[in-house]
Amino acid sequence: MIILAVLLAALTGWNLNAWLMPVPQEGLSPAIELEAPDPWAQSREQRRLLEAQEDAPAPVAEFAGAPLVSAQPDTVSARFGICGGGARVTCVVDGDTIWLRGQKIRIADIDTPEISSPRCPAELQRGRQATQRLVELLNTGPFTLEPIDRAQDRYGRALFVVTRGGASVGGALVDEGLAVWYGNGRPDWC
Repeated sequence: MIILAVLLAALTGWNLNAWLMPVPQEGLSPAIELEAPDPWAQSREQRRLLEAQEDAPAPVAEFAGAPLVSAQPDTVSARFGICGGGARVTCVVDGDTIWLRGQKIRIADIDTPEISSPRCPAELQRGRQATQRLVELLNTGPFTLEPIDRAQDRYGRALFVVTRGGASVGGALVDEGLAVWYGNGRPDWC
């Protein structure tokens, strides 16, 4: 029992003497004052997770190995631009692919025209419009990332439906003719 107490005290930083043999506190100050733990004294990984939680309005799963899922509706937000050269952290690749805090995400419920390998100039133009419109939609306010039945696609992208107020953000692209619902076949954008 004492060995367990010593181990517990060592692991948690408790004052073992005060714990095993309490001393009356009248007029005496404790030999060691317990302070709140310093979050910056923690390991690099713990600091990274703390910073991620501070940046995100709601708890978020790990970035690598687990998809980003908001614990509360419409609490994921970030400032998006169009991806360019260099490191991709938070940006829009095309009308149905984004990077969010270093995680590549495929918007699972829509399909948009290609911009990396378009079949014609009309597809490229519409793909660029879809990309720009997705930037605008994501920057409008907080949203939710809803998982689907598969975690990743064949390219390793995390699969999510992006919603705001329970409605698909991709639905706006479908309504504007810049996307189709996923699973309805690949349209001829040309």
